[in-house]
Amino acid sequence: MDILRTKNVEQSIRDTEAPEHRLRKRLTATDLTVFGIGVIVGTGIFVLTGQVAKELAGPAVAVSFIVAAVVCGLAALCYAELASTIPVAGSAYTFSFATLGEFPAWIIGWDLMLEMALAAAVVAVGWSGYFASLLSSLGLDLPASIAGENATVNVPAMVVVLMLTGVLVAGIKLSSRVNLVIVTIKVAVILLVIVAGLFFVKAANFSPFVPASIPTEQVSGLKAPLIQVLFGLTPVAFGVIGIFSAAAIVFFAFIGFDIVATAAEETIKPQRDLPRGIIGSLTICTLLYVAVSLVVVGMQNYRELSTEAPLADAFTAVGQTWAATLISIGAIAGLTTVVMILMLGQTRVLFAMCRDGLLPRQLAKVHPRFGTPARLTVIIGVVAALLAGFISLGALAELVNIGTLFAFVVVSAGVIILRRTRPDLPRSFRTPMVPVLPILSVLACFYLMLNLPVETWLRFVVWMLIGAVLYFTYGYRHSRLAREAGS
Repeated sequence: MDILRTKNVEQSIRDTEAPEHRLRKRLTATDLTVFGIGVIVGTGIFVLTGQVAKELAGPAVAVSFIVAAVVCGLAALCYAELASTIPVAGSAYTFSFATLGEFPAWIIGWDLMLEMALAAAVVAVGWSGYFASLLSSLGLDLPASIAGENATVNVPAMVVVLMLTGVLVAGIKLSSRVNLVIVTIKVAVILLVIVAGLFFVKAANFSPFVPASIPTEQVSGLKAPLIQVLFGLTPVAFGVIGIFSAAAIVFFAFIGFDIVATAAEETIKPQRDLPRGIIGSLTICTLLYVAVSLVVVGMQNYRELSTEAPLADAFTAVGQTWAATLISIGAIAGLTTVVMILMLGQTRVLFAMCRDGLLPRQLAKVHPRFGTPARLTVIIGVVAALLAGFISLGALAELVNIGTLFAFVVVSAGVIILRRTRPDLPRSFRTPMVPVLPILSVLACFYLMLNLPVETWLRFVVWMLIGAVLYFTYGYRHSRLAREAGS
C-alpha cells in the first residue's frame, strides 16, 4: 500500500490545462494583496488590540503584534516559494502532495477543510451580531431568536453566506471587485479611526510601556494550555513574557494570508504576483494593527480598557460616540470579506482534492460560463450557511487556529524537502536562509500550538482520525495516481 506516492510538480501543472478543470486566470498582484487584506483584517483589529493590552501586554501590545507578524512572516516566505513554484489550486494540500505524499496531502486537505469551513461559519455568526447591533443603533431591533450568537436560527448569518456564495459562483474577477470595494471601506474606516484617535492620545498612557510582570490564574483540566500540562509552565501577564504571551493570541489576527496561495491557478503571472500578494498583504496588515494598538492604548490607560469593544469604548470615554457606529460599519465590512475569501479558499482546496480523485471527481467540473467550480462553491455555501444558522460554534473556534498552524508547519517543512528532492525546479522566489528559516517557522508555529487548550488538541485528533478513515475507505481506492499506476 503506497500511501506516500507523490504527484510531481509537472503533473500538477498539466492537470490545470484539462478543459473541464481549467480555472480562468484573471487575478493580478493587486487582486491577491487585496484578497489577503480582506481575509486578515476582521474584528480582531477592533477588539483584540485592547483586550490583550489590558490583560497581558499593556502599552507594549504593539510589540506583541510585531512579534506575531515576524512568526507569520517566516511561514509567509515559505508559502511564497512553494506557491510560485507550484502555481496550482489547493495551497498547502497541493504543496504536500508534491513533497510528502498522498496521505499527508489528504490529511492537510482535510485539516484545511476544518479550518476554512468552520471559520467561515464562525465569522458569519460574528457578522450577524454586528449587523444586529448596527440596526439597533438605528432604531431597528431584530428579534434575539433570529440574530446574534444565541439565536435559534441565525437568519442574517445564513443570508450573508448565501449571498456571497452567489458572488463566488459568478466568477473570480467579480469576487475580486466586490472584495476591493468592501476592503476599501474597511481600510478607510480603520485609517479614519487612527487619525481621529491621534488627537486624543496622551503620552502618560504609554508609561510604563512594559508593566511589571504578574502571575496569571492557572487554568486546570481540559481548558489548560497543553504547554502547562506537559511542562508545568504557568502563563505570566505583563513584563517581557507577557509580550510573548500576547503575541501567541494576536497571532491569530494575522491568519488568512495563506488563503492567497489557494488562488494560484487563477493568477495571470503566479511566479511574480503570488509572493507579492502574500508578503504585501501581511506587511500592510501589520502596519494597520500596530497603528491601531498604539492609538487605543494612547487614548485610554490600558487598565481602563474594556474587553468587549475597547476601541469604540475608548472613543466614547473621550466624548466621541460617533466612532462606535463607524467601527460597527468597519467591522461589518471586515467580516463580509473574511467570510467570502474563506469560502473561496475552501472551494479551491476541495477542487484540487476532487480533481485528484480523493473526493468525487465530478464535483471538480468548472462552470462553462463563469469559469468557477460552481458545484463545489454551492455545496460549501450551503454547508457554511447551515453551520452558521443552527450550530453554536464558540467552543469550536479554536480548531481553526490549530488547523492553520498545522498547515504552516507542513508548508515550512515542504520547502526544505522540495529543495532536496527537486533542486532543478525553477524558483522565481526563494525563501532566504534555508533550512534555518523554515526550521524557525516550524518551531515558532509548534510553540503557538502548544499554547492551545488540551480540549482543542483532542478535537483536532478526533477530526484527523475521521479523515484517515475516509481516506482509506474512499480516497485511496479512487485516487488518480492509484488508477494510473494500476493501468
